[in-house]
Amino acid sequence: MPHVEILTAEDAESRQRRFAGALLAGGLLPGDRVALVATSGADLLCCALGALRVGVVPVLTHAGLLPAERAELLEDARPALVVDDPILTRLADGPPAELAPAPLARPMHYTSGTTGRAKGVWSGLLDESDAAALLAEEVRLWGFGPGDRHLVCSPLYHSVAVRWAGATLLSGGTVLLPGPFDAGRVATTIARHRPTTAFLVPTHLQRLFSLPELPALDGFRLVAHAGSACPEPLKRRAIDTFGEDALWEFYGSTEGQFTAVSSAEWQDRPGTVGRARPGRTLEVDADGTIWCEVPGWARFEYWRDPDTTRAAWRPAHLDPSAVGAFSVGDLGRLDRDGYLFLDGRRDDLIITGGVNVYPAEVERVLAGAPGVDEVAVVGVDDERWGQRVCAAVVGDTSPADLDAFAREHLAGHKRPKTYLVVDSLPHTATGKLRRSVVADEHFRN
Repeated sequence: MPHVEILTAEDAESRQRRFAGALLAGGLLPGDRVALVATSGADLLCCALGALRVGVVPVLTHAGLLPAERAELLEDARPALVVDDPILTRLADGPPAELAPAPLARPMHYTSGTTGRAKGVWSGLLDESDAAALLAEEVRLWGFGPGDRHLVCSPLYHSVAVRWAGATLLSGGTVLLPGPFDAGRVATTIARHRPTTAFLVPTHLQRLFSLPELPALDGFRLVAHAGSACPEPLKRRAIDTFGEDALWEFYGSTEGQFTAVSSAEWQDRPGTVGRARPGRTLEVDADGTIWCEVPGWARFEYWRDPDTTRAAWRPAHLDPSAVGAFSVGDLGRLDRDGYLFLDGRRDDLIITGGVNVYPAEVERVLAGAPGVDEVAVVGVDDERWGQRVCAAVVGDTSPADLDAFAREHLAGHKRPKTYLVVDSLPHTATGKLRRSVVADEHFRN
């Protein structure tokens, strides 16, 4: 079995101090950006956390980007230093620096860019009071503590990976890093090291459940999933496997966090992604767009893009202490008790025959069809309809069976006009469905 890195809070604290000291000795100042293009691992995590605790903001990028893709992001981010694996090794021996108790910023991540140019999400620097509040919010919500052993399944350029691993370490816990996701390796790590917490995207769950044999999973007190819609059959299997008390779901984005929901709440309201996280307020406007009012430590802007920033925010009006409400263009509805249900993204809206269709709604229904493992719904230009609804499906099924099922569960304008059964669907490294690739590869030729 490949080596699993085990990072304790004590070891991580020492390594963070040395990485931070190396950055400061190299002339970096609070507010500067350091681009981390190194391979995921304990050194990368400690470098990112150490930088944040002296006010240097890590720009986390995928180590597998093509040179031209990386160059475009770095030109935009304007980092003071670019750190690859050899440089990361040298920085590990820096002079120890004094660190703030909590990160003084959020890492700078780039949105996926599937609807246009990738945008950097920039939180600026936080004072120590707001920094402490940001960390405390995460720790209180998820209950991180010294007894936790957190299993990292996502790459460390994923916002949740650093956030949860960092909160665990700063709460005195231990982090397990088995490397790039492999279901068999993760299962072996679970069996040997008995983690207590983990974050997975639905694709991780599917791959784990496809193993011929699972290890004992009763050591988990918290397993959360997010990142993409979770088909109801997969969700129910995850509840049965990990237990109702352990499995949670949350809804968020690179820009910020919106909701969290326990399995008990979800089973009372199937399909919900939960209620607003503490300190936040949700509202859905007349167009169905979701807005989230947040505390000061959750503010952000789009790096060097004031126009997009202005479009994402509106002034606070529900809570005078809030900094405003932001939206990422997602669509949804709130029930009378404040539980949010997603209807899709504004960018994913399909208009067919003059009627709006939201892919997330159609996907949720088709995911319940017999034999369906995964489904992607896209809109494709059509001379007659403007756009036609198309579905690519992974599983043991057929277009005829899918059409028969849809006729029983979807109104006519929502039913796909074209079905394809495919071997797999494309995802980003963080588990998000690449809709544009689905459309291009399967329906636009």
